[in-house]
Amino acid sequence: MALATEELTGGVTKVILDGRLDIEGAAAIDLQMNVIAGSKKAVLVDLQKVSFLGSMGLRALLAPARAIKGRGGKIVLFAPNEMVEKVLKTSGIDTLIPVHHELESALAALA
Repeated sequence: MALATEELTGGVTKVILDGRLDIEGAAAIDLQMNVIAGSKKAVLVDLQKVSFLGSMGLRALLAPARAIKGRGGKIVLFAPNEMVEKVLKTSGIDTLIPVHHELESALAALA
């Protein structure tokens, strides 16, 4: 699992995930996600290149989301594929972290 960040206009940090968000993938991004959660207030997590999402991957998204929200910030998930979105909906994570497929709506949700 690879993680890259990009600063967008309006103070939004785009986190681009690439690979499988399984036990190994979650472990690979855990520290970076915690650093982002501790320092950023508006985070867009780009899931376009995530090919698999397991339970540890869900935890790797949920823990930072709680930290960001706890500091008064916002986080959204962007453009998951059909399989990844099914896991998000089945687990109920989509009720805690909004999922957007259009960049404009994702950015508007973070404003």
